[in-house]
Amino acid sequence: MSSGENRIVWFKTWPFMLMHLMPLGVFFVPVRLIDVLMCIGLYYLRMFFITAGFHRYFAHRTYKMGRIMQFVMAFGGTMAAQKGVLWWASYHRHHHHYSDTESDIHSPIHGFWWSHIGWIMSEKYDRTRFDLIKDFTVFPELRFLNQFYLLPPFLLAGFCYWLGGMSMLFWGFFLSTALLYHGTFTINSFNHIWGKRRYVTNDSSRNSLLLALITCGEGWHNNHHYYPASVRQGFFWWEIDISFYVLTCFKYLGLVKDLVLPAKSMLLKKRIKDGNFDLGLFNVTWQRVMAFVPDNTFDKAKLYVIAKQEAWDSWLERGRLSGRELKQIVQQSILRMKNAI
Repeated sequence: MSSGENRIVWFKTWPFMLMHLMPLGVFFVPVRLIDVLMCIGLYYLRMFFITAGFHRYFAHRTYKMGRIMQFVMAFGGTMAAQKGVLWWASYHRHHHHYSDTESDIHSPIHGFWWSHIGWIMSEKYDRTRFDLIKDFTVFPELRFLNQFYLLPPFLLAGFCYWLGGMSMLFWGFFLSTALLYHGTFTINSFNHIWGKRRYVTNDSSRNSLLLALITCGEGWHNNHHYYPASVRQGFFWWEIDISFYVLTCFKYLGLVKDLVLPAKSMLLKKRIKDGNFDLGLFNVTWQRVMAFVPDNTFDKAKLYVIAKQEAWDSWLERGRLSGRELKQIVQQSILRMKNAI
């Protein structure tokens, strides 16, 4: 991804920047318990609509529901002011297809800042990828929400003002929305560089209890990248997944159905602790190192094969390698090839 493709058009992002300035209003209004509770409540309510709706349903179709409930989930997620439902889900599908490769729209291999917030401010990703979300573009109400994605958050802001005045507007809407942005964005950034890896995947996804608590269960990101079709991301009973618990209740109420769960046998496959080579971590390490090597320096395809084999041999010998150790192996392979030239 070139620097030109990464270009942020600041004058187009003023609404997004404004949403980060408006929470400062909490310092100029009284602090009321009801406003703080509204802030927390709207944060987690909309986080649920993002995780259970935008992500697990619209992006991955991990369960089914009727058209009315589908609209409710789409409207609820759109209240988070994270653009349209079709926009959100289409780019998430793109992310899974190219996760942690050069084509990934928000991988940390392009830098932490870019993966966390930069990509969403780039003009390159303004338009919805309708070609990636054809299964939902057939619904006119979803196309309407996607086009007029600012309407639901404006209605929510108006409701907060009507209910509790300026203090509830600043606390309940603006502050909770800004916090919700960064709670969601931690999965793109922190969850690919911080946490533990249980399964071998083609990317650097991690599991984190802290991020799972912040995001209603999305922090079990390595589980999710291992089996994206699962509605449950906390695969085991001790992995807290609030979105899954709520969807389970919805199932018993008849609001959703056909929740996809991983087979028990699948949970025991491709585990790193069983000695499986962590190809995803190696690939990410490789890309980060090679980003500083000019394209015409080596035969990169040949060097990749050599470095991968050396890493694999070290993995088999020692059982497990850290990202730092993998980086050293790649650097040593580069040095040996350089000396052989």
